[in-house]
Order: sequence, then structure tokens, then C-alpha cells
Amino acid sequence: MTGGPEPISATARRALEQELADLRDERRIVAGILRDRTDVGDQADQAEQLQRASQLGRLDRRIETITERLRQADVAGPAPTDVAGVGSTVTVRFPDGSVETLQIGEVAEALDQNLVTSDSPLGRALLGRRPGDSVRFDTPDGPSSVVVESIGEQGEHG
Repeated sequence: MTGGPEPISATARRALEQELADLRDERRIVAGILRDRTDVGDQADQAEQLQRASQLGRLDRRIETITERLRQADVAGPAPTDVAGVGSTVTVRFPDGSVETLQIGEVAEALDQNLVTSDSPLGRALLGRRPGDSVRFDTPDGPSSVVVESIGEQGEHG
């Protein structure tokens, strides 16, 4: 990471924008329930109200975090295509000849098998690299390496 605003890929931007929309919808529902429940009665009702207020605070913090991240990405501009960074799509060739296209992201998505985080061994090794660079990194099975084939957004070439 450069210490400044980091770019994000179009895919990551769409995921964050969708999460933001979902969070705003959930916040409207929770706030509506809180507003409609002015008749707080017993302790169970009060505990439920406190829980919803706490949930509202968590939603607000996540909305603020995503909004700020999207703002920073706007300042940073598009993901680089000449050097690997957060938001880059990097095609690499492994020693066995297999080729994979990976996304360097900030946060691992459980269902995204092609995403490496920028703080993982491979992600850290790829940051700042250019096409043609050979990259060494540690794996649980020992040292490994890849060659950077290309850098760019997925679907960008055509």
C-alpha cells in the first residue's frame, strides 16, 4: 500500500456499492421499527430497543466506512495497468505452467476464489510488480513463485 488513497477495481466498486445500498435499506427498516416503538413497556421491550439502537450504530459506522472508501477510490482514480496494486487484476503463470487471473483486494470475499488480499503473502509479493517480473512468496507448503503475465481490469481487453 502506498499510504495514500488506493484505487479499487470496477468489480470491487460494484460490490461495495451493492453492500452500501443493502445497508441503507436495512437501516431504514431498523430506524422505522425504532420510530414506531414509542410505547416502550417492560424490560424486554427496553432491551430490544437498546439492541436496535446498537444495530443502528453499527449500520451507520459501516455505511460511513464504505462511503469513505468509495470517496478515496474516486480520488485515487482507476486501478493501475502498468504496475500491480490494490484493485489490480493480475494474470500470473505458476511454475507448473498453469495461468490464473487474480484480483488484488483489500478484504477477502468468502466466495471469491480469485481474490488475494493485499496483505497475503502472494498479494504483498505482487504489489509494485510489472508484467514479466518473477515473484517469490511463501506458502504453507514452502516457497513458491509466479511470473506476472499482465495487469489490468478483467474484461478490459475487448
